[in-house]
Amino acid sequence: MVIETDAAHTPGGLAVPGGSLKGPLAFAIACFLIWGLAYGLLDVLNKHFQETLSISQADSAWLQIAYFGAYLLLSFPAGMLLHARGYKVGIVTGLVVTAVGALLFIPAAAAGAFVPFVGSMFVLAAGLCVLETSADTYVNVLGDPARASQRLNLAQSFNALGVFFGPLIGGAVFFSPTTTAALGGATRSIQIVYGLIAIGVVAFAIAVWRARLPETGLSDHGDAMPGDAPAKPLSRQPHFIAGVITQALYIGAQVGIGAYFLNLATQNWEGLTSQQAAFMLSLAAIGYLVGRFAATGLLLKVRPRVLLTTYGVINVVLTLIVAAGIEKVSPIALVAVFFFMSTMFATTFALGTTGLGASTKRASSLMVMAIGGGVLLPWPMGKIADLYGANVAFLLPAACFAVVAWYGWKGAGLGRREAI
Repeated sequence: MVIETDAAHTPGGLAVPGGSLKGPLAFAIACFLIWGLAYGLLDVLNKHFQETLSISQADSAWLQIAYFGAYLLLSFPAGMLLHARGYKVGIVTGLVVTAVGALLFIPAAAAGAFVPFVGSMFVLAAGLCVLETSADTYVNVLGDPARASQRLNLAQSFNALGVFFGPLIGGAVFFSPTTTAALGGATRSIQIVYGLIAIGVVAFAIAVWRARLPETGLSDHGDAMPGDAPAKPLSRQPHFIAGVITQALYIGAQVGIGAYFLNLATQNWEGLTSQQAAFMLSLAAIGYLVGRFAATGLLLKVRPRVLLTTYGVINVVLTLIVAAGIEKVSPIALVAVFFFMSTMFATTFALGTTGLGASTKRASSLMVMAIGGGVLLPWPMGKIADLYGANVAFLLPAACFAVVAWYGWKGAGLGRREAI
């Protein structure tokens, strides 16, 4: 990717040549890989605990609730930390807390109960929340504001790479009796996986702390762009408010889909095992990854709003096919959903935070807080799945994708004088 030559500024006001932004952008993008891996493992753990701890689909949703509840509760404080101490401190703090959360999985596994895992997941997600608030915002301002959607889609491609490895590792370790036995049992396998994650995250935190990450001046990104409304409080920026709501519903759909992917696949593909379904989830993650890179290229020629609307409509159709419960067809349609989800977070984030000037950091923290929307669908989808089957539960994501399509079509233009 070509980094724009706009100058950035350090806190002391020194200009930083645009070319030197490549290093900071690389560090920020690497953070996306970390939370992608953590999220990819989350969906596998959901099904794993259903089988090993004998909990219902609805109860297993507490893992997702803990994960995304941390975003809901801590995104605004994370934004305050980012505003007060800057990007570097925000990223390192997020990495350290993430490592602590991963380490807590070791005593949680030893306890052999579900509740300690939920608490450990909350701590791990708290670190990821701080990390994502910092990295998302940093990528958003590292260069030309007009290319923010492209940069975020590129960065999110590496998030998708982590999501791919998550279920691949989880399926190979947690659903393989041979591997589990070789590692010393189910408890020991979880301890080893999350212990290694903690070590890797700490090593990366040290590298980031030693790196030079300039604090880009938001004044570079604060000028109104064509079509932007005059500077107003965030509460009077309808495109931003609609963006936050859309983001929350989209994340709710994404989380619900991931949480019950394995259930849907095994119920609609005769003879499919949980391990095979986990590998199928990795295949879906490849589609998500390819979709991110494809979107990065498409955004060179297609307006972000057009792409978002098109992908939203396609996913409404695909999730309705999933809800129909067609043998083999529904799981395949669900795999395809991941490709078209690929651009939704990054594009909504960029469209919602465009033209907000000095409020960009605060707006970005609120947009990341919308990730807390991940708590909205897992429990009701799990309850519906327990009562009527996993297929019926996918009507809820279909409704959320309809809102995403609306935001691309109309919502992102609210309060704008010209088309964007």
